[in-house]
Amino acid sequence: MARVREETTVSYSRAEWALIWLGFPLIGAGAGWGLQAAAGWVAGLAWAPFQGPFKLVASIDQPWATIGALALGAIAGVVVALLAAADVLQVRVGGDTVAVSRGGKPAREFPRASVTGVFQDAKHLVLLGEGTAELLREKHDLTEARLRQAFTAHGWPWLPDGDPWAGQYRRFVDDDPDLPPAANALLKARAVAVSKDDGHDLAELRQELTKLGVVVRDEKKRQYWRLVTD
Repeated sequence: MARVREETTVSYSRAEWALIWLGFPLIGAGAGWGLQAAAGWVAGLAWAPFQGPFKLVASIDQPWATIGALALGAIAGVVVALLAAADVLQVRVGGDTVAVSRGGKPAREFPRASVTGVFQDAKHLVLLGEGTAELLREKHDLTEARLRQAFTAHGWPWLPDGDPWAGQYRRFVDDDPDLPPAANALLKARAVAVSKDDGHDLAELRQELTKLGVVVRDEKKRQYWRLVTD
């Protein structure tokens, strides 16, 4: 297939962006209105928690109570939309380079010559390097078909059957004799990050493991690892 010269950017569609920027504020406004409308009823229940805030809301005259509830709910929705937008992955695919970025952070670029395979693993985009090394494993909510189309249109080696090294993974068990001691310590620390869903620590510890020649993937709060070979 002939490569196209222009870059192809894969991110959310217009409909998905509209859902974020319009849907969340509308949902927030609706939730605010619902809480305001129920405030008087809840304030009359002696056993209900947070009586003070509900009584305060119920004491505000109309239409200011409704206007305030709609405004505060919409603002909360905008905050949620900002957090959601910051977590959206953007993939720019060209003939010679792919750039991956998230939340306005500097893009990570990978030259075509260093990538031996691209595939989707559950909800992760994976770039393979020389031997069995992984250059990138990035979680996302993008459409796999759009990613595949972008990479194949520019001549990148998309692997439709997924990870060719999937059979080499084994579940992490503390003090596994086949693991380097330093990698064992990092995987123990990373297990804590997995349980807390701490994205920053997960990414940082993955990079440290990569330096030691260890590839890690997660499945249902469990870690699986393999060693990089030439």
